[in-house]
Amino acid sequence: MKNLKWKLLFVVAVFLGALYLDLTKPINLGLDLKGGTHLVLQIDTEKALEDETSTALREIKRRLEEENIPVVSAVRKGTEIDIELLSPEYTKKAVSLIKDDYSQMFNITTKGKKIVLKMKPSYKSKEIDRLAEQALETIRNRIDQLGVAEPVIVRNGKDRIIVELPGVKNPERAKKVIGKVANLEFKEVVDTARTPDELITKLGGTIPEGATVIVKPSPSGPKFFVVKNGKEEELKVKSLEELVEKFGGHVPDDQQILYEEIKNKAGKTVGYTFFILKREPILTGAYLKDAYPSQDETGMPAVSFVLKDEGARIFSNYTKNHIGTRLAIVLDNKVQSAPVIRSEIGARGQITGQFTYQEARDLSIVLRAGALPAPVKIIEETTVGPSLGKESVEKGIKAGIAGIVIVMLFMAVYYKTAGVIADLALLMNVVLLWAMMVVLGATLTLPGIAGFILTVGMAVDANVIIFERIREELRKGRNLFSAVEAGFSRAWGTILDANITTLIAAAVLFQFGTGPIKGFAVTLSLGILSSMFTAVFVTKVFLDLLVKFKPQIFRV
Repeated sequence: MKNLKWKLLFVVAVFLGALYLDLTKPINLGLDLKGGTHLVLQIDTEKALEDETSTALREIKRRLEEENIPVVSAVRKGTEIDIELLSPEYTKKAVSLIKDDYSQMFNITTKGKKIVLKMKPSYKSKEIDRLAEQALETIRNRIDQLGVAEPVIVRNGKDRIIVELPGVKNPERAKKVIGKVANLEFKEVVDTARTPDELITKLGGTIPEGATVIVKPSPSGPKFFVVKNGKEEELKVKSLEELVEKFGGHVPDDQQILYEEIKNKAGKTVGYTFFILKREPILTGAYLKDAYPSQDETGMPAVSFVLKDEGARIFSNYTKNHIGTRLAIVLDNKVQSAPVIRSEIGARGQITGQFTYQEARDLSIVLRAGALPAPVKIIEETTVGPSLGKESVEKGIKAGIAGIVIVMLFMAVYYKTAGVIADLALLMNVVLLWAMMVVLGATLTLPGIAGFILTVGMAVDANVIIFERIREELRKGRNLFSAVEAGFSRAWGTILDANITTLIAAAVLFQFGTGPIKGFAVTLSLGILSSMFTAVFVTKVFLDLLVKFKPQIFRV
């Protein structure tokens, strides 16, 4: 009796605690119930690896020049570098220099005066993993600053990231913030040009007589056309450097051409200014400490920034020695502004560029969160409206209630008094399962509701096994007390085996599934644990009480 009393008090305490949590704490709703946006992002790891190879190429050329090793040509082909020296006698020394810094990155082969560097597969694999993890962390930081509650941000495979944003009212803004590379650089301006003709001429190119090159704005950037004798022909060029080279010009290896958009009052791009810049940046966003929306001298939206101590030192030294020259502020390979340096600039500065206030705020977010290590593109997008989510909740609740009622009626009719006790344990199982999800901060999804309903059937499944065992023992002539004890004892092994195998399946779903599948796995796992407690422990306590005090009404 003493043990039974404490068991009963424990059951009541658990029930009341779970009921309190159910009534006072809200549960997190998933994307399919609350509404929101589901995105699958793909990281352009190949572009990042090619950029890394380009950086290595520039550094290798610089090192060879410092050691007076003449280079005839050095070109990048994907993640491979082909170097041709003036003579084979320089090969051994050049390879030694390259190995000092790049033996982990490249496999190096030689043939006479030619050196070929191929990126190692092992290095590629590690770098892709690093890029994906860094992109994941950057995107998570950006979404946190957007203020999205309970987002889901997980890797899927080597180069994909799944993002779920429940309750997001402006998915377009979220997509822009998530997908912006935000690679901030400060670069020295070598020269500027207002027109394509002027740009080509300044870099040694020649426009055919009677022809002119014009530029037209487009959403993807400037498009160039040759106009001659009244006819207009589009130039299929992939970069401004290629445009210059098409007319016989040459861009020095240490320089690049970028553009700044000229916008009207409505924010529409109406033209471009072209900048010839030093390729190597003076400073990058890696030195950024903080960024926040502000206003420029004319009251227009801008982004103010604060640099870390090392960045402030570099910036201060450069601006002090380059007063009167122009400095380009470059974001994702577009010039935002190129002011003339009027005085020494220390830890604080400002980015202007015809922003709206929202654009300035969002740019501040992505700059604070850091640049993505590689471009990302959205390859799949699903938007769920809040009305559809509300309808799913209502239908899920109706299905759950219907399932519980039907199961309870079946148990009461088929197993009589014991079935009613099983129904009481089932109701406690529902209360306890909901409370467990609240405590663990689990997110309820539509498949999660399905898992919830499934556990209702599984909860009474254990009772069915127990009651059938008790029936068998009673038919053998055992008294009621020993029949109940034997029924629970003999059913326990079967119940444990069945639930463990289901838990293993749920664990596999959680490990390899995404989004709603994980929701189903979580609900199923918690449901199994709570049902084992209620179907075995709680039911046993109630049956023991009935056998002890009201054996005459016991029916099974």
